[in-house]
Amino acid sequence: MNKRILVTGANGGLGKETARQMAMIDGTEKIYLACRNLIKAKEAQQSLEIATGKTIFEILIMDVSNPDSVRSAVASLNEPIDALVMNAGGMGGKNPMDLTLEGVTSLFAANVLGHVILFDELIKEKKLIKVALYAGSEGARGVENMGMNRPALKTSSEDEFTSVIDGSFFNKNTDSMEAYGYIKYMAALWISSEARKNPNLRLITMSPGFTSGTAVMNDLPFAKRLMFKYIMLPIVAPLKGLVHKLEKGAERFVDGINNDAYKSGIFYASKAKLLTGPVIDQSTIFSDLNNSTYQDNANTAIHRFIK
Repeated sequence: MNKRILVTGANGGLGKETARQMAMIDGTEKIYLACRNLIKAKEAQQSLEIATGKTIFEILIMDVSNPDSVRSAVASLNEPIDALVMNAGGMGGKNPMDLTLEGVTSLFAANVLGHVILFDELIKEKKLIKVALYAGSEGARGVENMGMNRPALKTSSEDEFTSVIDGSFFNKNTDSMEAYGYIKYMAALWISSEARKNPNLRLITMSPGFTSGTAVMNDLPFAKRLMFKYIMLPIVAPLKGLVHKLEKGAERFVDGINNDAYKSGIFYASKAKLLTGPVIDQSTIFSDLNNSTYQDNANTAIHRFIK
């Protein structure tokens, strides 16, 4: 039983819906809504209290793209949490390949670096007890029918992973969705590496699948955003069974947190060529995900950027 849960990016979309579903499980005592904007956080808190009839939601101000904000948030926790849902992320805003003060792309900062720091700080402070889930993406193994190629690294060395993090791996014409797939791939490797280092915890990567009602596509270039919003999501994806509702995506997170059948160190997502339906171990589709050397190289490369 997970009594205390922390969800990042909890003011809307998958994060908020995950918090709602978690609150409806008997035994849940507190849900920390980790959000970067206080006004939106308060709106989400009020909405969730009305929807669930429960007053168990506590706001935790945290901007996962800002390491200092993450560290301050962890320091402010006066009790350990049972479960962590690392949901916050996106396409990195209008300039996803611009570098942050830490020397990583905005895309990497929003999706990975802050969550790595969050996890590290929780471990250091002994404030994570049972399970952590990272929001993965089928893009990490490639989605051909969505125009996302499988990540293709030459050596999977620490230096090559470092070049993904600082953006030098990509050329000026690289599509943000392609870079997103590489970054989600690295995150899955990181989780698997940490799972071997922390056998007392259950650490998994779980993709919510292609989910309607999220804001992740809002950061795409204008033309691609229109294509996804008005053609792919409402017309093409439903016909091909490639999209499901927000509730279904959040259900994957809730099940991943609560069901011990999902094994530590594994990346779970849809079957090959699909973005919805039952989840499977993605290393059965893309064997590089199960390479422990690649996992540790990715983890080491990420920590090069953490002071």
